[in-house]
Amino acid sequence: MIIGNVMKFYWHFDGVFEKKMKKIAIMQPYFLPYIGYFQLINAVDEFIIYDDVNFINKGWINRNNILVNNKASLFTIPLREASQNKLINEIEIIQDGKWQNKLVKTIEQSYKKAPNFTDFFPVLTEIINYSENNISKYIYNSLVNICKYLEINTLLTQSTSIFENETLKAQTRIIDICKQKEATQYINPIGGVELYNKNYFETENIKLNFLKTYPIQYQQFTNDFIPYLSIIDLIMFNEKSKVKLLLNEFELV
Repeated sequence: MIIGNVMKFYWHFDGVFEKKMKKIAIMQPYFLPYIGYFQLINAVDEFIIYDDVNFINKGWINRNNILVNNKASLFTIPLREASQNKLINEIEIIQDGKWQNKLVKTIEQSYKKAPNFTDFFPVLTEIINYSENNISKYIYNSLVNICKYLEINTLLTQSTSIFENETLKAQTRIIDICKQKEATQYINPIGGVELYNKNYFETENIKLNFLKTYPIQYQQFTNDFIPYLSIIDLIMFNEKSKVKLLLNEFELV
């Protein structure tokens, strides 16, 4: 992982320094999300983990789907007194070891015959068994380790206590973060088309794009393909080199 600042300047042919475009993305922390999340991380210079916003009940922060008996099956990290009145970084995990053991065993039973199981399962086991009560820090660790495994070199930054702009809302707050990070381009998942206005971003000298993942399909044992599962499924069935190619299967609109 990159641990320093992203390079901000490059040498132009006429002998002067010119500011380099810096691309950032900002997303809530999701636990082992689908490939589109990692495409977004891979597409930018810095990825802001937006953890000082309200928790979303029944969202994807602490749960996702894997393949169990040829069907999508939901797994969930149990949380202590989770509420939409709390910030994500205020939410605690129930660390009793029970759900971790159950999840590891379920993944092992479901994917032990997958072609990339032997390579990836130890990484995944370490991620799940990570000893951390805070959901944001726990997910941060998982994202760091998946990115390390896939050789994604994007800087990951938690938004907690950095920007001091909690009074700002919606795209105004996003633009403020972009300015504080000296970003010239902001990339958001395609679902943000209805939320963010390109013209508004342009008035602030920030280019706005939306990442649209191409349809991705691969062999899952002998069953009909089930899309939009956790990155767990994709990596279990594909060699790392193939997954790295799939990280570029998107367009910016």
